[in-house]
Amino acid sequence: MDFSQSPPDLPSTKPYLFQAIWDWCNDNGFTPYMAVQVDGSCRVPPEFVKDGQIVLNVGMEATQGLQINHECISFKARFAGVPRDIYVPVARVSAIYARENGTGMAFEVEETSLTPRASDEPEAPTPAGTGRSHLQRIK
Repeated sequence: MDFSQSPPDLPSTKPYLFQAIWDWCNDNGFTPYMAVQVDGSCRVPPEFVKDGQIVLNVGMEATQGLQINHECISFKARFAGVPRDIYVPVARVSAIYARENGTGMAFEVEETSLTPRASDEPEAPTPAGTGRSHLQRIK
């Protein structure tokens, strides 16, 4: 039996697993990072997107008003001292992991049916992350 996919009439396990790893990171003194495959449905600072992906610190000290639900993850955060509103559909999250040791979980990225969000800010690269992760891909 294939346990990697939920039956079509059940909600996705992805937001539940995301929340569990986020809780585990915080309970154990780790910093939870979220990797996102950015598309038009995401509201993130484009200058920090590299190769269509952004990695965000979603720890309690780095975010304000963090909301995790079945549809999206949203919060306010500062980037180079500038406050920004962040919105990421759960479907676009590719991983959540502890910055300190890479332990976490990888996810399949799904297409979104949300209206694209316009951005008038230019895209600029940022340094790629380093270190090995211990992620497991699930659907």
